[in-house]
Order: sequence, then structure tokens, then C-alpha cells
Amino acid sequence: MSTQALEAAKRKSEAVLTTAKESLADAPAVMKSAVENPKKASNDFLHTPFMRGALPFINGGLAGMTATAVIQPIDMIKVRLQLAGEGVKTGPKPTPLSVTRELLASGKALDLYTGLSAGLLRQAVYTTARLGFFDTFMKSLTERAKAKGNPVGFTERAGAGLAAGGLAAMIGNPADLALIRMQSDGLKAKAARANYTSVVDALTRIAKTEGVTALWSGAYPTVVRAMALNFGQLAFFSEAKTRLKDTSMSARTQTLTASAIAGFFASFFSLPFDFVKTRLQKQTRAPDGSLPYKGMFDCFKKVAKDEGMLRFYRGFSTYYVRIAPHAMVTLIVADWLGFITR
Repeated sequence: MSTQALEAAKRKSEAVLTTAKESLADAPAVMKSAVENPKKASNDFLHTPFMRGALPFINGGLAGMTATAVIQPIDMIKVRLQLAGEGVKTGPKPTPLSVTRELLASGKALDLYTGLSAGLLRQAVYTTARLGFFDTFMKSLTERAKAKGNPVGFTERAGAGLAAGGLAAMIGNPADLALIRMQSDGLKAKAARANYTSVVDALTRIAKTEGVTALWSGAYPTVVRAMALNFGQLAFFSEAKTRLKDTSMSARTQTLTASAIAGFFASFFSLPFDFVKTRLQKQTRAPDGSLPYKGMFDCFKKVAKDEGMLRFYRGFSTYYVRIAPHAMVTLIVADWLGFITR
């Protein structure tokens, strides 16, 4: 190595050491400033480039997990309704009340919270990703539209919602699968139950016995369902808020109204895909290795033929009661977190 190179390396190392010493010398002053003015320190931290990029994802995950903790019993009833009477067109029709009574009759009210750990993990992954991606996409689209002197239209919002939903669903599918398996386990005969103890136990055992790829069972309808749900929820929420902006409603009322509208459209567009996703993720192989459904289209065809087209919308009221409050709580909490961290 030349003398010049050695000198350059020496100067560089001395500069690094000097910078480190200055940082250490400034540390007490920085700590003192943070103690004396915690609000300013927190604000400075929240406005670092890393945190500005991460906050939409963090806020989305926290909002989704809060909503799931609130509506988990409704989700449990919705899943049981979708799995009742599988393959049978006639016979007794379960209702939300009859399913709830059946669950409570076992003497275990906490069964309504079966799969909560999987639900929380799903939200930590899925909602973190979908709201984070949507917010990121919308910021980019808004900047592009402003540069052209145009407002962001419904088409852009719909595209952002579809893309965010599809990407997030692929990432969150294993947790979604574990949730369905845990919630449907109680429908099996006692000897056939897996009796999962937690979402980690469910994921580990499914991967071990059925292969890692089994964690993405039903991924196709899950992605389509997520795209349909996000198209209804995020696009219509964003559009409704824009339309209600100039009304006499308060900001809180606007958010509540917009989220209720978004919940309806999200339910309407996504329920058939949610129904098929539940059926596909619940199925397990028979002793001969066969499965009841070969895939999404096969499931659609068999259910339509054996159970009727209206079966896809069975439990719409329960689904709406599950989707609308979840959408409202998620969007309101995300709005609130966005407000306090902006």
C-alpha cells in the first residue's frame, strides 16, 4: 500500500474518531434536553426520515389489532356460519343467535375468542402492510397529481386500495390460515381435533405435517378477497371523506359516516371471496389424500350447484357487523394515531 493511501486512511480514521468523541461529548446535553423537553424530543424522533416512512405501517398495525380485539367474537360466529351445512342445500339454517347459543351452551364463553392470538398476528402483519402500503401509495399519487395540477381521483384511490390489499394478503396468509383452522377445530369430532394451543403451535404443526407451502393454502381467494375488501373499504372511505369534507358535519362525524359507508361496500364486494377462502382454508385431506375442493373456482362451482348461489351471502348481516365496526375502529384509530404523530 502506498504512503499516500496510508495517510488518507489515517486521516479518515482520525475524522471518524473525532466525530464519535464529539457525539459522546454532546450526549449528556442531548439527554438533558430530552428530559427537560420530552415533547420536543419525541417530535424530533417522529420526524426522522425512517419514522416518517415507518409510521403508516406502525399506526395501521396498532389500529387493526385494536379493532380485532373488539370484534373477535363476531368473527368467530361468522366463520361458524360459513362452515355450517357444508355440501347440503336444504336442512336447518343456522343464525347468528343459534350459533352463539351453541357456543355458549358448551359452558365456555371464552370460546368466542378462539384464535385471538392468530387474529392479532394477522392484523400485525396484514393490516400493518395494507394500511401502510395504501398510505404510501396515496402520498405518491397525491404528489404526482399535485405536480400535474390535478386532484387525486377515485380511480387512483381504487388502484391504491387493490394493490395494497393484494400485497398485504400474500404476506398475511399464514396467520389467516391459522385463524381459520383454530376457529373451525371445534366443529370436528373430539378425536379428530388438533387442539391448537396458540397461533405459533398452529403454524408449526401445519408446516410440519402438511409442508410449509400449506401455509399459503387459499392464498388466491385470500388475495382476491383482500383486493375486493380494500377496494370497498379504503377507496370508498377516502372518497366518502373527500365528499363529506365541505359538509356541516364535524370531523369525527365525517370519519364515522365515511367508515360506515366503506364497511358496507367492503362487505358487499368481499363476502363471496371470504366465504370461499374460509371453505378452502378449513379443508383437510381425506385418508386417500383427496380434498373437498380443488381450488377457488371449483369451490365456487360446487357451492353454487350443491348449496345455491345465495349461500355465498349467508351471514351478510353478521359479516357486515364484523366488517363495519372493524373498519370503523381501524380507520378511526389510524386517523387518531396519524393525527398525534404528524
